[in-house]
Amino acid sequence: MVVSPLTSLDDLIGIKHCKLGFYQDLQRKVEELKSSNIELESQRKENQAILDAITDLMVVLTDDLRIRTVNHVFNEWYPGVYPIGKHCYEILRNRETRCEECPVLDALDKDEISKDTCIYKVDKKYRHFELIASPLKTGATSKRQVLLFKRDVTLEKEFQAQFYQAEKMATVGTLAAGVAHEVNNPLTAISGFAEGIRRRLKYIKNGVDEELYEDFSEYTDTIISECLRCRDIVRTLLTFSRPICASFTRLDLNKCVNDTMIVLKHHIKDSNKSSVKVVLDEDLPEIMGDESQLKQVIINLLVNAFDATKDGGSILIKTYSDEHNWVGLIVEDTGCGIPIELQDKLFEPFFTTKPVGKGIGIGLSTCYSIVRSHGGEIGMRSEEGAGSSFCVRIPGADQNEE
Repeated sequence: MVVSPLTSLDDLIGIKHCKLGFYQDLQRKVEELKSSNIELESQRKENQAILDAITDLMVVLTDDLRIRTVNHVFNEWYPGVYPIGKHCYEILRNRETRCEECPVLDALDKDEISKDTCIYKVDKKYRHFELIASPLKTGATSKRQVLLFKRDVTLEKEFQAQFYQAEKMATVGTLAAGVAHEVNNPLTAISGFAEGIRRRLKYIKNGVDEELYEDFSEYTDTIISECLRCRDIVRTLLTFSRPICASFTRLDLNKCVNDTMIVLKHHIKDSNKSSVKVVLDEDLPEIMGDESQLKQVIINLLVNAFDATKDGGSILIKTYSDEHNWVGLIVEDTGCGIPIELQDKLFEPFFTTKPVGKGIGIGLSTCYSIVRSHGGEIGMRSEEGAGSSFCVRIPGADQNEE
């Protein structure tokens, strides 16, 4: 029988030292892990703060277009919707099939960043979106993923359109001034000679055939009336270069609307298929403006509304003011509406959606020039088949005097 030797004191001390060293190493590792975790948590919070500061919608998609994760913006854009595991086109586009030109699929096919823009309706208004799809380099071979950025650029597009419109109007204004000057001289001569012929016709009435006299009289009247029409067009062209706004006075926009309705009374009677409703703000502040020019704006907008509702519909004319002392006019109809692809061109000179012979396309561009010369804004929204709404905003008189 073998008897184990007794453990000596030195052995026990050695064992204690080993345990002490082990615990010290363990404690040091724990402290290092704690420090590392603090750094990781700090880095995580910093990354989260960066992500939270992003105002674009971010969505991570699998290669079969299912949503894997979203950022905080998703809950702001789509409140109450749980997207995880669902197809992106179901949530983002409210459709049951894939989009025809999908930037995500394009990014997966080419393995590179893909960009696209789209326009679709959100809350009854068409909005512009910019899409950027970027493949994620995760190292996984079985499942590919794509990071999709979706950015609302509607306001940016509107500002760009206003800038381009101002540039075009300045160019057209220079051109219109030259054309109007060149046309006005021969037009004055034609009109003057036609007036002279009409005054002299009475002296030859008894010396020529009656039918011939009637023809000459009719031709002369037609020449003069067409000269007057051309003169009005020339004056309208001149508003592009130097709007007639010298006689600015304090005036009531409600009175302008009422006076215009009286002028268009016969037009309203002829358009018996359209119902017209006028809603005027009784506490409307006064504005500084040229009364005849503003009436021209109202007439142009109303005539367009009548044309849009010639087959039936309703027209609303409304005035209002806001907390910033701006005075507004809304002319809204439930007529044919304007295709979205044409809406950006509406305020361009000589662009019209009316049939040939029904308009020359300077009505809305003239409205734009007049409203801008009053320091105001004009905008529109329209949906094909549902109607259009034009809104004019002009600073109140008290605001202009500050």
